[in-house]
Amino acid sequence: MNGFILGYDNLLTTLLLIAGFLIVIYAQTKINRSYSKNKEIENKKQLTGQEIARHILDANGLSNIYIVKTNGHLTDHYDPTRKVVKLSNEVYDKTSIASMAIAAHECGHALQDKDNYTFMKIRSTLVPIVNFISHIGYFILFISILAGMTGYILSGIIIILATLVFQLITLPVEFDASKRALLQLEKLNLVDENNDEVSKTNEVLSAAAFTYVASVISSLLSLLRLLIIYQDKD
Repeated sequence: MNGFILGYDNLLTTLLLIAGFLIVIYAQTKINRSYSKNKEIENKKQLTGQEIARHILDANGLSNIYIVKTNGHLTDHYDPTRKVVKLSNEVYDKTSIASMAIAAHECGHALQDKDNYTFMKIRSTLVPIVNFISHIGYFILFISILAGMTGYILSGIIIILATLVFQLITLPVEFDASKRALLQLEKLNLVDENNDEVSKTNEVLSAAAFTYVASVISSLLSLLRLLIIYQDKD
């Protein structure tokens, strides 16, 4: 009977590991597909990401915030310490719907900063950690595997649990930034509601937000896996 239970637990932990891996892969594929599709479609105003960001910031009394280029693919972010919106080369220069959505999203973070949004303030104090865990799905899976293989299960549980807390803090920040982004685009008449731009913009924002949701789910599955292993160990 004990052998059957052990075998069942081994199967369950393996399935949890695979599920976590697939969720992270799916989320990354989803954002890449959405970005690739919508970066080929020009926005109504034919404004670059930089110009979109400037419109939103200036309209909200944030003309003091700089907009600069940053290297990499989808490396766009808002730096609350330096008060700078950093846009990747494609987003900064292109006039696509994808560029518009991403630029507006980063401005959403600037608006959160201006309004002293609670979760934004918490995240700002944890910037190095939050920036790291934004794309931590694979790292979590690695920790989960390593902990299960080497017996450092309790350490793995603590690491994943701490990471999960940071990820949960990040979720409302990202969703609220996307909500603010869409609101600003509509309010400033930067999207064409009659040309399906709103839904396409929302598609990009939703795909980006799902990567954070996927990281939370992956962390939860990894945590559950290690808890099962830890229980069997005792």
